[in-house]
Amino acid sequence: MAGVTAVELSCAELSVREVNTALRGLPDGSAVRITEPRGRHNLAVGLTNRLDITIAGNASECAGASARGGLIVIDGDASSRAGISLKGGAIAIAGDVGHMSGFMAQAGTILIGGDAADSLGDSLYEAVIYVGGKIRSLGADAQVEELSEDDVRRVAEMAAAAGFSHVSAEDVTRVASAKHLYNFDALKDQKY
Repeated sequence: MAGVTAVELSCAELSVREVNTALRGLPDGSAVRITEPRGRHNLAVGLTNRLDITIAGNASECAGASARGGLIVIDGDASSRAGISLKGGAIAIAGDVGHMSGFMAQAGTILIGGDAADSLGDSLYEAVIYVGGKIRSLGADAQVEELSEDDVRRVAEMAAAAGFSHVSAEDVTRVASAKHLYNFDALKDQKY
């Protein structure tokens, strides 16, 4: 594609601050591959430009936290709380995710190619999570729902964009909000 900047940033050679500074300096539409993350926290945070970021390897805690747009691809596993407070971005994880992934995700999509640990989608709002493997347990107010044709199309598009040939769009589990927490009343059923 003409005009697209393709960049590779190595965490073995750059500090987290240097990686984030380099990302902020890239033009919209750039494709970035971050290699050797080595469990570092706060990679690719605070970005306002629209980038296609691939993290080559396992990702540390809270991967894609509060992402508002774009596609984050993790070519491996993600630790706990992947996609926490997601606000419209898309996260594709090739492998497994740790506990409480998708916690308080407000909008956007998470595609998990492997298994999900405990409390998946806890306090989920309008985001949707698709899981290719097994789910150990769902979090508060999360529920499994039937796949629609739109879901199958969406998963197929995300899997293709992420380069995930191991994810079958028809065989994922859809997790979404049961919407019971939308009208939470802290004083309900209290007696004085």
